[in-house]
Amino acid sequence: MGSKVISYRVHEVSPYINWIYFFHAWGFQPRFAAIAHIHGCDSCRALWLASFPEAERAKAAEAMQLFKEAGRMLNQLDETTTVRCAFRICHAYADGDNLLIEDILFPLLRQQTPQPDGEPFLCLSDFVRPLSSGIPDTLGLFASTISEEAEERYKDDPYKHLLVQTLNDRLAEAATEKMHEYIRKEAWGYAPDESLPIPDLLAEKYQGIRPAVGYPSLPDQSVNFLLDRLLDMKQIGITLTENGAMHPHSSVCGMMLSHPASRYFAVGQIGEDQLADYARRRGMSVADMRRFLAANLPK
Repeated sequence: MGSKVISYRVHEVSPYINWIYFFHAWGFQPRFAAIAHIHGCDSCRALWLASFPEAERAKAAEAMQLFKEAGRMLNQLDETTTVRCAFRICHAYADGDNLLIEDILFPLLRQQTPQPDGEPFLCLSDFVRPLSSGIPDTLGLFASTISEEAEERYKDDPYKHLLVQTLNDRLAEAATEKMHEYIRKEAWGYAPDESLPIPDLLAEKYQGIRPAVGYPSLPDQSVNFLLDRLLDMKQIGITLTENGAMHPHSSVCGMMLSHPASRYFAVGQIGEDQLADYARRRGMSVADMRRFLAANLPK
């Protein structure tokens, strides 16, 4: 099937926001994000504030005020902002450390650093049926983004502009969470009976994983060009720079795997031999590939 597009209003995806990451962007530790789950009445907020040691109450009060202002901003954004998502359910095979997705070669990286518990070196292709089976497997691809005009709001007000930016990042992720739930239960339908409350979704208790480009198991930003060929990301307003960075900035893309044993991992540090092999499979020079994988190479 070709790619499908879904548009969400802010109020449809805001319940899926992971507030821990929002508060992290503002320098707050995870415990302060709990304000997002406190009833809004004065007595509940006062009890929450009193639960902190006296030395931390000023910081907790800041978190409380920030969350209040974030709620007001979300209400304003709901009037003008949309979050757009594209997804595609594809036939795929694993061929060693590569995926073949609708006849497009999608190279991947395998862990090289020995694991302390002696577990095997993982690659995302491990969770897709091998080409030698002759039976195609299925995987999903996705991209989500905020409408571009939302990133331009309040440029003359640094505080409000930063508030909008950090909320936009969370909204793109929240829309992806909502879309992935729909895909698992209906569009792909491999988990039609799933019934998880949102906190369990945010804790990733569903079957399968959703590795995003730039994250530890999929660190090479250049694969955005491959995803763009398969998804046509411009249909939801995403363009790529010459280095594969997405614009608008509040965008996310990646793949969805359904294997019950699939899990997240970090590729970690790789050697020069793997760098050269990966560059060959990506059809790029070692020098160019080194740029994209600088964080995974020995310093």
